[in-house]
Amino acid sequence: QVQLVESGGGLVQAGGSLRLSCAASGRTFSSYAMGWFRQAPGKERAIVAAISWSGSNTYYADSVKGRFTTSRDNAKNTVYLQMNNLKAEDTAVYYCAMSRYMSTTYAIAPSQYSYWGQGTQVTVSS
Repeated sequence: QVQLVESGGGLVQAGGSLRLSCAASGRTFSSYAMGWFRQAPGKERAIVAAISWSGSNTYYADSVKGRFTTSRDNAKNTVYLQMNNLKAEDTAVYYCAMSRYMSTTYAIAPSQYSYWGQGTQVTVSS
């Protein structure tokens, strides 16, 4: 059974940083693209960042480009989201997800992901 467990969320002041981690088990982690999504109250879940199985290809939503970085350590079955210069509008529940199919590229749409973590709250105070 696949499990994704996020950690690292919390309360931070605007301009601060947080690092989210997502530990995976139950599947060959290194064969699947991973993604980070977020959902704010009253809004749909949206892609934040995605990374290919090897880590060589990444995608970022325009709203986080230059501030967020995703990476992965396939030896540790873990994907990371480093968030710098956080803004109040980054406040949301953040989810990591594992792609539905093995692929050499990243995935962007939620429907392309088959497993999701429980989510971790990120709150940025202004």
